[in-house]
Amino acid sequence: MAPDVDARRSRSDPFAPLTSEHLAVGDGHEVYVESAGRIGGIPAAYLHGGPGSGCQPDHRRLFDPERFHAVLFDQRGAGRSRPRGEREHNTLAHLIADIETIRKKFAFERWLVVGGSWGATLALAYAQAHPDRVSGIVLRATFLGTVAEIEDGFLSSLPRLYPGLSEDFLGLLTPEERAQPIQSYFRRILDADPAVHAPAARAWGETERILSELTPGRTRLDPGSLQSSRSLPATPFMEAHYFSNNSFMKPNQLMAEAARLAGIPGIIVQGRYDHLCPPSISHALAAAWRDAEIRVVEGAGHSLYDPGVRNAVMRAIADMASRIK
Repeated sequence: MAPDVDARRSRSDPFAPLTSEHLAVGDGHEVYVESAGRIGGIPAAYLHGGPGSGCQPDHRRLFDPERFHAVLFDQRGAGRSRPRGEREHNTLAHLIADIETIRKKFAFERWLVVGGSWGATLALAYAQAHPDRVSGIVLRATFLGTVAEIEDGFLSSLPRLYPGLSEDFLGLLTPEERAQPIQSYFRRILDADPAVHAPAARAWGETERILSELTPGRTRLDPGSLQSSRSLPATPFMEAHYFSNNSFMKPNQLMAEAARLAGIPGIIVQGRYDHLCPPSISHALAAAWRDAEIRVVEGAGHSLYDPGVRNAVMRAIADMASRIK
């Protein structure tokens, strides 16, 4: 039963979750799911990045609570989902199936799908698998889930922009490993020995963070911090799991199957100076997906919180809601 409208409006925080739970999705996984906004509003799903990061409270604020019934969830092994960090039975096909399980739970016929970076990868893969369940798509920082994109960021953009950081990043590897540095990092991160995976995970995570920020506060790796006893970041492990397996997709799958998006309206928010997901990727996708428009945010990079990006995403979501209503 829908809550009383006046009671809902009287809540101190209109962006507070309407519901939250751990949903059993099989294989021992329990996915954390929450909803926000207005029951009876425009159905929407938010897909977080990483893979392996998780949703944040601010992500609810991307959706106007008077217009949307938004669902956010932490993907398998990520955030508050259980078991935390679990990579067994954790593939792109599993995540797509989880999205469908959640959609059916909320009895949505179709919904708007929103995602950034890895969330954009998952949004596109889900829409291509279930185009009849998607009313519209809003992407930020288009990532197609390929190792080529990762190599472009870490092996091409990195030495051009931050040559010292590139030396630090490669310096963790042996001369033999530097022949295939990305694959070598994945092997180290997935190694069972903490002495091997801990510094690699920290180096990968810090390098990725610097590349994701328009004006990073630090542009070199601190050798001491790589050996720290602090808790390890979770995302590098899930990224290594997915990316070492080509994101569990066929080569160039999302571009090859872009025709399946025909008829689905899309808005792509793109930072001009995104070093991890550059504008060329968004433009290539839009060329194959004619129902999509690109909105470039000048003076912005990869992060949702670079100047103008968050507002552009909120505007895109609102505009898409008007189109699909």
